[in-house]
Amino acid sequence: MDIQEKDRHDIVLANPPFGGGERKEVQQNFPIKSGETAYLFLQHFIRKLKAGGRAAIVIKNTFLSNTDNASIALRRELLESCTLHTVLDLPGGTFQGAGVKTVVLFFEKGAPTRKVWYYQLDPGRSLGKTNPLNDDDLKEFVALQGTSKETPKSWTVKVADIGTETYDLSVKNPNAPEEAPLRSPEEIIDDMLARDKETAEILESIRGML
Repeated sequence: MDIQEKDRHDIVLANPPFGGGERKEVQQNFPIKSGETAYLFLQHFIRKLKAGGRAAIVIKNTFLSNTDNASIALRRELLESCTLHTVLDLPGGTFQGAGVKTVVLFFEKGAPTRKVWYYQLDPGRSLGKTNPLNDDDLKEFVALQGTSKETPKSWTVKVADIGTETYDLSVKNPNAPEEAPLRSPEEIIDDMLARDKETAEILESIRGML
């Protein structure tokens, strides 16, 4: 379906429905065929934007790394026809009932993507119906967005460094603090024996005072 210029938009903000099993007759209206409803919506949003138009779209985070043909083709289309300048990685529980982790794609139509800035949102608490995200949770993201600043929660990926076989855009934070290495079973047993010996010595000292 052709879209007339008068029907295009400067801004699109959307949280399309997630789900599969979209009918074949519906898929025929889109260049990239997919049973995933959100993928069809994303194509529609790109087509509906004017040149220079901006969008912020919520989508399942698996879109960034799925290796099926539709996911790869759609990521390539997004990177080649738009500037995907920001990916906001949302914590689990942001959208009640979704049952999946989500990201927000911020992009502008008209020029290919050269680099993508990621921000991993961590409010430091579990989210739920009575404890949703609020403006304070987003303060740092809003302040940093557009700066491409590197922090423990944010980093930049050059599209030239992304493999063109899959166009994998998955969230992999290179700035996250490294977790302490797990101790070996032998180390844990030695530590337990040392503590037991220390406890026995303390008890012996106390018994001597009785």
